[in-house]
Amino acid sequence: MRGSSRGAATAVQAAFDEALAKGTGVTLAEELFAVSAVIDGSASLRRALADPSRDKADKQGLARSLFGGKVGETTTGLVAEVAGQRWSAERDLGDTIESLAVQTLLASAEREGRIDRVEDELFRFERIVAGDPGLRDTLSSRNTDASGKVALVHGLLEGKAAPETVRLAEQAVRAPRGRRFDRAMEAYLALASTRRDELTALVTVAAPLSEQQSARLRSALESHYGKSVSLQVVLAPDVMGGIRVQVGDEVVDGTVLRRLDEARRHVTGS
Repeated sequence: MRGSSRGAATAVQAAFDEALAKGTGVTLAEELFAVSAVIDGSASLRRALADPSRDKADKQGLARSLFGGKVGETTTGLVAEVAGQRWSAERDLGDTIESLAVQTLLASAEREGRIDRVEDELFRFERIVAGDPGLRDTLSSRNTDASGKVALVHGLLEGKAAPETVRLAEQAVRAPRGRRFDRAMEAYLALASTRRDELTALVTVAAPLSEQQSARLRSALESHYGKSVSLQVVLAPDVMGGIRVQVGDEVVDGTVLRRLDEARRHVTGS
């Protein structure tokens, strides 16, 4: 987010944190997802709620008139809070409402003591989909019926994953909001990492790391970044050895494949 949207998101987050402290649950998440779908489905509504030239009270009144009585008061209040902010782009408003819904599910998992499990399951499922071209294309295709994709995800995960994992994976195919499946899942994982107040390191290796290797790598990263780090390990035999570590936008690539490619470019001049 840029410009005024950053301040708007911060203000909304503060109101959301207050709502969570009151013990709101999964119902809030479902209502926020529903509101997000309505707003995403109407360009005129999106413009009206995000219009920076429109009076704050007017936009909040519009939100309350549209959603009051259809969703709970907590949800209505949060949506009105979102509408009352100044957004740099219309999409930022929708992104924020979706973010609140995802955070609500993650908070529910946290209260149940399974947020670590949910984060790991989301990551593993995203990697499974990425590694299966047929499944990836089916879940990412805009031509595939959303209900069919939801049923497929449900069949793959139901009884094998936490309820929050199943619901978020379903949401990623039900309402991707213009993103590929992997991008939607990455956004959810980023929110989970933020919720746990830790960094996530995507580690690509040719062979599984031993417990000792994982511990050393985690310790080194935590020492460097000054906060807790979670490792998400991806096996990729084609890297031929070495290790590639990505934390946010920062990448440390020490794989044999990269070194060979650099040598090739040096020799050929390409």
